[in-house]
Amino acid sequence: MATNAQVLGTWILIALYASAVLYFVIRGAMGTKSMKDYAVGSINFSPAFVGMSLAAAMTSAATFIINPGLIALYGVSGVLSFGLFFPLASMISLVVLTKSFRKYGESVSAVSLASWIGKRYNSNGYSLFIAFLSVLLITFIVLILVALTKVFASALNTNEIYTLAAIIIFVFGYMMFGGANSMVYTNAIQAGVMVIVAIILLASGYKHFGNGLTGFFETLKSIDPVLVKSTNEGSPLFRDFWEIILAQVIIGAAVVCQPHIITKSLLLKKESDVNRFLVVAVIVEALFFSVVIAGLYARIEFPDLMVNGAKLGNDSIIPTYVIHIFSKGWLALLVGLFVILGLISAGMSTLEGLIQSLSTSITNDIINPLFGKRINSDKSYIRINRLAIVALAVFAFILSRQQLISPNLSVAIFAQNGVYAYFSIIFIPIVLGIFGKSVSLKAPLWASITAFATHFGVYYGLPYLVSNEIASLGYFNKYFVGTVHNPAIAAASAIVLSALVGLTLYQIDRIKAKSA
Repeated sequence: MATNAQVLGTWILIALYASAVLYFVIRGAMGTKSMKDYAVGSINFSPAFVGMSLAAAMTSAATFIINPGLIALYGVSGVLSFGLFFPLASMISLVVLTKSFRKYGESVSAVSLASWIGKRYNSNGYSLFIAFLSVLLITFIVLILVALTKVFASALNTNEIYTLAAIIIFVFGYMMFGGANSMVYTNAIQAGVMVIVAIILLASGYKHFGNGLTGFFETLKSIDPVLVKSTNEGSPLFRDFWEIILAQVIIGAAVVCQPHIITKSLLLKKESDVNRFLVVAVIVEALFFSVVIAGLYARIEFPDLMVNGAKLGNDSIIPTYVIHIFSKGWLALLVGLFVILGLISAGMSTLEGLIQSLSTSITNDIINPLFGKRINSDKSYIRINRLAIVALAVFAFILSRQQLISPNLSVAIFAQNGVYAYFSIIFIPIVLGIFGKSVSLKAPLWASITAFATHFGVYYGLPYLVSNEIASLGYFNKYFVGTVHNPAIAAASAIVLSALVGLTLYQIDRIKAKSA
């Protein structure tokens, strides 16, 4: 429980933070005259600012709050998965995909991922299909809202449900007005705070290295020997190298294909800015991803994962760790408040990007093609976009409340199931769209359908068959038993099969074209 000084300090922090955000929102809203301005901005942003904004949006509350909690539970195997192989694959993929994606998006004036795909394959129906599937990203919004609620409720000693409602009203409220013009500035500032906080969190466990790295691992080993092993057979996420390495590399390569990530490059007005943008983004992201190590520090602080006789849930571990470790003395209190600001920034940065990109896709890629003939002004589209944000807020509250009350291990499982499904569906279409030549609609469309069927078939269908002894998958049975299933297994399977189908159809089309 937070001390009275921590509660007072957090309230002051919230007041200052809210004032700064509202300043940039008002400034951004003044330059937002159309849906295109809301989606990609009307201001010539610095590539460094956009790179910081991307790094903040790509890492988020999952990296700073939720994933370290899983590492506190399961140890070094989680660090390898979330802190090494996933980040490495995602950053390489970001560099490879960004330049070509931006070139084509700029040439056709794409403002969203669905519009990029629709224009690339000259299919309004395909664009509409992708736009509807983008609603799966609300699961990621839920993850961030739950993480922010845990941080605020821990620091303010407030009821979680009321805290959740207040966060949603504030964030979704100001995102109705600013859009990209305000978001890049707020994201860049948030990323700057996150850089300092990442360093503080990494240094917060320095006392555990008094006897060097060997002593640190010995301390973990004394709590539970499995915490220092490269695999954790008792976990639902890090049982072997397929889950830790191969699945995470596949997921990491595809994760950049989310609208709030890959479309960031469309904010750049000049091609010459792209390299600087990528350098800043990759360096900052590498620092952010390393923060998951704080989960090991938290496990040493709470070896039995208990506080005041109560069991810590996964999503509460890092907020509780921060309140605990920075509670003694005024200097520690001030540092702790700054860390809380960083955790808030980690969540807000991605939350803003998701709200902006998802509402844009709903307005531009669903409402416009279906009802555009009845809408005749940019102001009408802006009003519709605001209504879309209100609808997202309502659904986000309902789903987040459920995850606060009864999560299945962690909100991360709920979020990964939706987000991984989404980018497994669009990964191959984006790759074909970037690198393929004269690609017909058939290859990407069937790749998407295959990924959709595979992901949800593997995640829901195979556990049912295995648990009811209808079918046995031999070695792979272990992935589908129990109540917690790893979405990375389903998504990696979906991406592999999607690639086989999409690339095969693409090659068949090329052979036919050459023969003709």
